[in-house]
Amino acid sequence: MPNFPIIDTHVHLWDPRRFRIPWLDSAPQINQTYALKEYAEHTQGVTIEAMVYLEVDVAPSYRLLEAQWVNALADEEPRLRAIVPSAPLEDGDCARSYLEALKALGPRVKGVRRLLQAEPDDAFALRPDFVRGVRALADYDFSFDICIFHRQLPAVIELVRCCPEVRFILDHLGKPDIKAGLRDPWQAHIRALAALPNVVCKISGMVTEADHARWTVDDLRPFFETVYDAFGPDRVMFGGDWPVVLLASSYKRWVETVDALTQGLSEDDRRKLWAENAKRVYRLFDV
Repeated sequence: MPNFPIIDTHVHLWDPRRFRIPWLDSAPQINQTYALKEYAEHTQGVTIEAMVYLEVDVAPSYRLLEAQWVNALADEEPRLRAIVPSAPLEDGDCARSYLEALKALGPRVKGVRRLLQAEPDDAFALRPDFVRGVRALADYDFSFDICIFHRQLPAVIELVRCCPEVRFILDHLGKPDIKAGLRDPWQAHIRALAALPNVVCKISGMVTEADHARWTVDDLRPFFETVYDAFGPDRVMFGGDWPVVLLASSYKRWVETVDALTQGLSEDDRRKLWAENAKRVYRLFDV
């Protein structure tokens, strides 16, 4: 366990009684309320200095309400220092009105995420309107969290090349097939993406891409090492992915796993991964 406060760059909170969250219908294990109270219970024993909220794929009608709700929650939880809501970037220039509404919520909104993982078109990220929507983020000083499956990495690499003014954060290592131990061509794509300077990568979501019941630290190690080698110590960040992580691990076990994976790093590099990089990337103390 880290012996210093950490920053969790990937926290979800939800209440299915408040907002419709369709995908939870097929995830009964976590189809319940997970709010600040539950987060405090699940993270006991881990000293968390700050957290970043990531949108939870609520039904489209509720997405602006979700951002407003979390912004209000942050008034009662000072550690909730950054919010990454959803935005309809596929609407191109028309999405600017939505981005303006997010900007009006205040300085906690640091970026947006528009989920791509469920898109049947693996090249969705290169649709002209979507590219225009992503480019617009730079005008609002918003970053973009990329949530995809590994097969979508080639299109995302081209998207990042098209948007050099935008800061990108790759969630969950690009969701490689850890369960099958499939490293190619994922690792080649990761190196190509990491060669672009405006991308960082979250060490998050690994256990839910592994065998939920039987994964081990050694199953995850080659995927972690590929990402760490590609992005380097200044462009990786810890993410808890709570409560989705509960499908395969307790929060504490996931923290202990990342701690084991990073034991070979210097003290300075460990602090970068666990906290310091997050402060810079999400501008957590610029509120």
